[in-house]
Amino acid sequence: MNELCQLIREDMRPALGVTEPAAIALACAKARTLSQKPVKRVMVRVNSGIYKNAFTCGIPGTSEVGNAYSAALGVLCGDAEQGLCVLEHVTEEDVSAARAMIEAGMVRVEIDSISSQLYISAVVETEHDTCQTILQGGHTNICHIEKNGEVLFHKDFTPTEETRSPIVKYQIAQLFAFAQQAPLEKLLFMEEAYKVNGELAQSGAQWECCVITKEMIRQNGGGLLSDDARMSAKALACAAAEARVLGIDKAAMSITGSGTHGIICTLPLQAYCQVIGIEREQMLRATAISYLVTMYMKEFSGKLSAFCGCGIAGGTGLACALAYLMGGDEEALNRTIDNMAAAITGMICTGGNHCCCLKVVSAVDCAFTASSLAVHGAAVGAPHGICERTPEQTIKNVGLIADPGMVETERMIVDIMEAKE
Repeated sequence: MNELCQLIREDMRPALGVTEPAAIALACAKARTLSQKPVKRVMVRVNSGIYKNAFTCGIPGTSEVGNAYSAALGVLCGDAEQGLCVLEHVTEEDVSAARAMIEAGMVRVEIDSISSQLYISAVVETEHDTCQTILQGGHTNICHIEKNGEVLFHKDFTPTEETRSPIVKYQIAQLFAFAQQAPLEKLLFMEEAYKVNGELAQSGAQWECCVITKEMIRQNGGGLLSDDARMSAKALACAAAEARVLGIDKAAMSITGSGTHGIICTLPLQAYCQVIGIEREQMLRATAISYLVTMYMKEFSGKLSAFCGCGIAGGTGLACALAYLMGGDEEALNRTIDNMAAAITGMICTGGNHCCCLKVVSAVDCAFTASSLAVHGAAVGAPHGICERTPEQTIKNVGLIADPGMVETERMIVDIMEAKE
């Protein structure tokens, strides 16, 4: 029980902006700390998921987007000690300096591999120094630091069954049991996610750039919350997700290295509980289910892939939490996982950008349908589609669709993006 609680604590982190641009900035900022001489060149190599997710993603505190600006700002003003809030103190002068670097051809970002395995290599060259930082496997997982050929820090990272999170040794039934039985005081730390994500949603609702949110609010009777739980859940999650991908200067509380995953896992539950009148304790227990199922799924689908992890993994975690709040038992959660696998698997990821908020809306809507059906005994199950006789095997099948199943899809998405550039 303590291990599962600790896994959530370690995974739940604030992130300013989409985590892929932040991770690029973090790698560059860390490499920059190794030399104080004027920068001549910045070379960044990333896996396809990082490249794609940062491609047209807004950078908080600026009106700029993309990989190159993330790298340049990381070098110019990034604070590596702040983790995924690395660009918390960006100024207009920094943006102007970044633009000048990019226009001078001093910043280059290339794809290293078509892969769901997170990889960033940042090389910062000055007059006399060549400094490199490598992140692998996680958005803040620095594995290698080198200066002028001398290795200052190194730890091996080779993805294997042994390097998976300990969460994979559990069964879904055990995750459900933990959420039901854990002492409430061990779950109270998750309230911070609602504070952070709630403030982000409120800002999004007021920001003129969030045009999808404005229409969602109109359809919900003029507010983020109404007496319609499903519509309120979609509006609240959309407000936070849209603001985040467009670059608002507000953090999200991430899970599995993604702020949008964190938004889907929490805010729809808050809307549902407020509208239906469910007490705080049940909301926090549902949040534990939402987080843990999402974390479990991500271990099989990869951190970054051609399918939308926010919608599929985060959406499935949310759906299981909703099933619990609707009075569902362990079997209802299993049916919910099957329904989500049958319905939403295959939603593609085209990067961290304005498209994300509509995928969030779709995932939340699907989660309500899947959970409501499941609680009343209705589900698609084995042997249909990729559904199996156990929820664990169904989740593994969903992961296989992402990687290796959609590697060529990932390649095509990146080709389309590069053609636009």
